[in-house]
Amino acid sequence: MANIQQYNRHSHHHHNQPKVSHHVAKATTAVTLGGSLIVLSGFTMAATVMGLVMLTPLLVIFSPVLVPAVLTVFMLVSGFMVSGWLGATSMYVFYWLYRYVSGKHPIGADRLDWVRERIAGAAMDVKHKAMDIGINSTDVKEGGSHNNY
Repeated sequence: MANIQQYNRHSHHHHNQPKVSHHVAKATTAVTLGGSLIVLSGFTMAATVMGLVMLTPLLVIFSPVLVPAVLTVFMLVSGFMVSGWLGATSMYVFYWLYRYVSGKHPIGADRLDWVRERIAGAAMDVKHKAMDIGINSTDVKEGGSHNNY
């Protein structure tokens, strides 16, 4: 029985320890993958530099044509993209308003109702304050006219 318990302790102890071969395989894979990526990065950098060296004379020669053309294309693409985004946004706003008006309670409707109630309450407060000021100013004028002989 003691031999079985001792065997179980030793076998259980070996399963909890990570194997050295597993660490070696992970390290080898990481070094291989990292080295490959560094080599690919170097090739990419070299190709970019060679491409710039070969294309620079063409860019200098054609720059009076290319710069305005690139700016024009950029402005056109930007304009169409902004126009599309604004159109999509306005369509969503109209859809949201339709759902709000038809009583379907879209997202944010409760917040809008709360703001509307706050604004209406503030407007009522201003109205009552203006009425109080108007009544008080009328009392002062009437009181002042009775004192003048």
